[in-house]
Amino acid sequence: MKDEKAGLNEAMRKKMGGRTFVKNPIPGTKYTIAISSAKGGVGKSTFATNIALALKKVGCRVGLFDADIFGPSIPKMFDIKETPKTDGKKLSPILKYGIQCMSIGFMPATHGEAAINWRGPMVSSAIKSFVNQVYWKDLDFIIVDMPPGTGDTQMTFVQEIKMDGVIVVSTPQEVALIDVKRGIRMFDKFQIKILGLVDNMSYFKGDDGKKYAIFGEGGVKKTAEEFKKDFLGEIPIDLEVGKSGDQGKPIVESNPDHLISKIYLKLAQKIKLSYSGFLSILAVTISGVLDTATSFDVLLLGSSLIMLARLISLL
Repeated sequence: MKDEKAGLNEAMRKKMGGRTFVKNPIPGTKYTIAISSAKGGVGKSTFATNIALALKKVGCRVGLFDADIFGPSIPKMFDIKETPKTDGKKLSPILKYGIQCMSIGFMPATHGEAAINWRGPMVSSAIKSFVNQVYWKDLDFIIVDMPPGTGDTQMTFVQEIKMDGVIVVSTPQEVALIDVKRGIRMFDKFQIKILGLVDNMSYFKGDDGKKYAIFGEGGVKKTAEEFKKDFLGEIPIDLEVGKSGDQGKPIVESNPDHLISKIYLKLAQKIKLSYSGFLSILAVTISGVLDTATSFDVLLLGSSLIMLARLISLL
């Protein structure tokens, strides 16, 4: 059954590959940056929340869109328990820590659980509803926390939504890098610029001061070199990062002076400058910070509207 499903997905991709898609920008925002991992459990959502907060702290107007329909993390990581307001046509994002936020996890009665039984078309429809039928207001950047993998959800984004760049987050594990390579090929096929790769949870420092690379070492950098992409650097494991996310106040917000926060802030500043026109190409390296810190076809519109109407009816 698994092989049969994989065959059907591949056949669908080949069929859709020859079609022309119109990539529409997300209304109300200048630039869309997706945070992708291809593999789950590598800290993608932690990265997405903290880079969004870092961009806000360097003076940008920022939105955070939780596109992980099956496993939304933003409600927990931002400690948001309220539901979005609506005028009957569109939803208003929830403002937290100065960030405009939207997630399927905000929906009452479901909190994302109903999405478990959704199939590809329903997922794609829901995503487009959130993207186009939310009052994103005058954003410089919207950070999209992509779901892991390279399936229907990801294909919806790369084919139909204008993305100005992607940051790929991974651990150095070979099993994670196999999926990362698949993701890179997908983005390259649809000519979406990959801003670079981040080696997350690269190591931790023991009480003895030594570095312990428990997930392997150098794999993400080698993958970046193999595909001729920028390597953005390493982000080490730190207990305070996980704890702050669990408590609903990510590290950049709870402790902006933390060494990990400084890595995010440095990267955010360079992203801001790049898209502000001061730099023509994003050539970001976190190594300098680490050296001084601690080294870091369109689906039927009717279906989309019906989906949104169902969600709004719950409010």
